[in-house]
Amino acid sequence: MEATVVETGTEGKTWGGANQPLKASYGKMMMWFFIVSDALTFSGFLASYGFSRFKFIDSWPIADEVFTHFPFLHGVEAPMYYVAFMTFILIFSSVTMVLAVDAGHKMQQNKVIIYMFLTIIGGFIFVGSQAWEWSTFIKGEFGAVETKGGRILQFLDTEGERVAIADFAASIPSERQYQTENEGLWYESGSTQTTFNFEEVKAGFLANDNLLVRTQYLNEHGEPTVLSREESIAKLTNEGKLVVEGANLQHNEYGPPLFADFFFFITGFHGFHVLSGVIINCIIFFNVIIGTYERRGSYEMVEKVGLYWHFVDLVWVFVFTFFYLV
Repeated sequence: MEATVVETGTEGKTWGGANQPLKASYGKMMMWFFIVSDALTFSGFLASYGFSRFKFIDSWPIADEVFTHFPFLHGVEAPMYYVAFMTFILIFSSVTMVLAVDAGHKMQQNKVIIYMFLTIIGGFIFVGSQAWEWSTFIKGEFGAVETKGGRILQFLDTEGERVAIADFAASIPSERQYQTENEGLWYESGSTQTTFNFEEVKAGFLANDNLLVRTQYLNEHGEPTVLSREESIAKLTNEGKLVVEGANLQHNEYGPPLFADFFFFITGFHGFHVLSGVIINCIIFFNVIIGTYERRGSYEMVEKVGLYWHFVDLVWVFVFTFFYLV
């Protein structure tokens, strides 16, 4: 059976890329298809994050206590300030992209160049900021002890302030034994060795009476539970296993490893989109400079890459809301 396609005023002619569906060109329609499919992907990631957080709601890290760093302000508590700055930069770059598209509609080449340049600068700042945030998250600041059950124990003073393990850990002289290939063994974890081992942390903790242990479980006020001195000693000596500094895909000083897994995957996936957008913007920016779209008589390519850039910005608003704020 053969199907016959008939369009109004053009019998037997199928759409070949003209401005027919929703008065949009073929290129813009394909960009919208990509955006919708990618939006579903991000929706799945955020939904998975929401379900996991709900499951571990009694031990999930508090974002205000995790993302407290700001470049060049070491030791200054600035909860969420830098993440808010990153968000502002990305939203501002979306504004400059709108202005670039508008200038393209008016065939104003110089203005397109200026606004696209500002958009690219904003993208580079965001990607660089995210790389710095990753580095800080991986390195950590205070350190913690992981129990035999995989739980995290953090350290406070009697005034409720976080204390880094480097501030109290005892120095116990020890010598690591290196194995060579001809002995049939290889040492594979040297790059992940922590600054202090568990015995040094335990000895330093027992020697300082003003230190307490805070577990990752939240109390009735929604805050991590702080143990008494006696409970802290019993918890650390009976259940403590190893020292954790920073976060990776297996260990996380801030709480459950799943939190770090989602952080790396969701922000990394979005960061890949931003980096891709910056590279595409650079290519389009170069074409604008050499007058490619002036000769074509249309800046539609700027509009298409603008759709992608707005999508990336919108996704970050959802990531910022659900991952950092809620």
